[in-house]
Amino acid sequence: MNPQSNSQTENKRISFVRDFPIYYGWVIMAAGTLGMIMTSPGQTYTESIFIDHLINDLAISRTLISSLYAFGTLVGGFSLPFWGKLTDRHGARKMVTIISVLFGLACIYMGFVQNAFMVGLGFLLVRMLGQGSLGLVSQTVINQWWSRKRGMIMGISGLLMSLLGMGGFPNLVHWLISIFDWRVAYIILGMGILVIMAPIGLIFFRNRPEDYELLPDGIQNSKSGEDSNPSIINNDDIEENWTLKEALHTPVFWIVSISLSLFTLLVTGLTFHLVSIFASQGIDPSMAATVFLPIAITAAGANFLSGYLSDHIPLQYLLAAGQFFQAVTLIVVLGIHNSLTVIIFGIILGIASGIPRALGTVVWPAFYGRQHLGSIYGFTSAMMVIGAALGPLPFGFVFDRFGSYHPVLWTFAAISILFGVVGLFVRKPSKNQ
Repeated sequence: MNPQSNSQTENKRISFVRDFPIYYGWVIMAAGTLGMIMTSPGQTYTESIFIDHLINDLAISRTLISSLYAFGTLVGGFSLPFWGKLTDRHGARKMVTIISVLFGLACIYMGFVQNAFMVGLGFLLVRMLGQGSLGLVSQTVINQWWSRKRGMIMGISGLLMSLLGMGGFPNLVHWLISIFDWRVAYIILGMGILVIMAPIGLIFFRNRPEDYELLPDGIQNSKSGEDSNPSIINNDDIEENWTLKEALHTPVFWIVSISLSLFTLLVTGLTFHLVSIFASQGIDPSMAATVFLPIAITAAGANFLSGYLSDHIPLQYLLAAGQFFQAVTLIVVLGIHNSLTVIIFGIILGIASGIPRALGTVVWPAFYGRQHLGSIYGFTSAMMVIGAALGPLPFGFVFDRFGSYHPVLWTFAAISILFGVVGLFVRKPSKNQ
């Protein structure tokens, strides 16, 4: 091909983004947020609507389908470092297109499952591609384009994810099943991902702003010298970029990643056994459905507020606050005895959910830079997914052993307080130390 033609094409590609009427990071935020919302068919809050239909129509026991779901979540979690490395190597635009196509096909495949083996394979695919990989690449691309305003931007994205994802998709799926059936509902979800997310990712996702002669946050890169500031022209000069291998050798990395994984473990354990926990406290199990509304609303608010605060206060305070609210949530469960205390529990759990979710999106680029963000997100996301997969086990084991959830609730409350105290002493690592 003519080198001059290649050069012209490259210049047009750069100028489209560079000369966009508004800073292109806003387009990235919108497209990346849509990507996070479109992970919903692979999230537990959506998959849970399908579970009873799979059990009844395919004659699969609840124990078996729970095991298949845990297996799919675990294997999908272990694959995330691989997807993270591919995102660093090939860029978010190419990877979001590939992942969206595969995820859409995986959802369509779920509409044709006939036995437990096919269901297990389907769970592995939708958890790996939806709950894991699509969320990973969408978070990564937003963080590449925002730095100083990263917390606020990720807070807005998290708010929309909570309201439109958790708040909307379960109701959408329930409506689709009531009109058609569960198989058609899966197929419609898959087609939606193929015709909406894949094209939007291909058209609007872009990699680092530096590739288009821009800087994060829309900072002007003036070449005239009049407005130039050498300290910000090359953004790599104002952030330390760590490889995953380097990050793994810092204690801070493990404190933060274990804290976030503890959050997913406890939230999944609580929600998975929520009906049983309520029954053990003398609460009508039907109240379990009521509690998700205050959880979704307060989680969205806490996510947004935490994202905003992350731009203005040290991140260790948010890390500690998330752990302390987590401990309070576990203690409040012990005192549930009527509908009012159920609502209070839902509000506190929503706050405890929103803070770590916001923190988990901003802490890694803030502490370890953007250059190897996909690999770091891949590893930490895998830890969180594994925590979610293992979450129901300690709750179930303790209840079977002691006939009560109190021992596991008190134990994890104490662990959360311990990590909250440790979190107060977390500091951003430096290669010069």
